[in-house]
Amino acid sequence: MLALPGYLARKAEALYLADRTSEALEAISEAEALAERFEQRFWCAELHRLRGVFLAAMGADGTEIEASFCAAISTAKKQKSVSLEKRAEGTYAEYRRQKASWSGGRGFRLTL
Repeated sequence: MLALPGYLARKAEALYLADRTSEALEAISEAEALAERFEQRFWCAELHRLRGVFLAAMGADGTEIEASFCAAISTAKKQKSVSLEKRAEGTYAEYRRQKASWSGGRGFRLTL
């Protein structure tokens, strides 16, 4: 059970790559619930980052997307995880770059 949030994050990534983003978002929600329930918070920064990626792909509200990326960065900083912080900052920067040149349409395609 302790490793399940990590496995669900990988499952969510696979679903995203298969263009099944809504299912990927469901897997992330399940992973977040398990991480909280079993107090395995070392996955939380990555789960927030992935939530932001999936919300962006679905064309969700920009405020919600940005909140996910900011939560990922903040969580990584609190956990003193430089690699997760840099990863979240990089994804957030890519989102902002795509958003600045966005011409409307379905959503954003961010790399995992």
